Amino acid sequence: MDLLMKLIVGLGNPGKEYLKTRHNLGFEFVDKISGGVRFVMDSKFESLVFKDKSWLLVKPQTFMNESGRAVRKIMDFYKLGTEDVVLVHDDLDLKLGDYKIQKGVGPKIHHGVSSVEACLPNKNFLRVRLGVDNREKFGYVGSGAEYVLGKFSQEEQEILEDILEEAADELLVALGLEGE
Repeated sequence: MDLLMKLIVGLGNPGKEYLKTRHNLGFEFVDKISGGVRFVMDSKFESLVFKDKSWLLVKPQTFMNESGRAVRKIMDFYKLGTEDVVLVHDDLDLKLGDYKIQKGVGPKIHHGVSSVEACLPNKNFLRVRLGVDNREKFGYVGSGAEYVLGKFSQEEQEILEDILEEAADELLVALGLEGE
């Protein structure tokens, strides 16, 4: 087993109706890191997976609120600890265009993150928190749950392109995986 193996999990929801939604930003992030490779469905992990020599890129297909189940299956199979996990997700606590890479710190409310935390022995794993809050600009007054299931505008998508690249580069350097 390669001791440098990292499990990079992008959170999102499966299905075409969720493409380009705020809640699927974790999927977009792992797509960016993969360089456009094709992920393969692995039913034993309930996930789309791309495996390289030093990392596993994963998009759970369990729907957001059950993401922890898929993460746990992969960790058990590859005998990975929480220190090997990187969870990438949208975050309404951060403004659109902001991101944070932190260990053990997450949003106040995010059911996908809560699901993963509930399935791991501790919360001390790395998180890439990608800001999606742009409600003020558009005068949005609905619920946060409805907002994250909405699609990004073209302008928002353009902002995210640079941020996804910047966050991906920073993460790969932090993990010692740049150039992989």
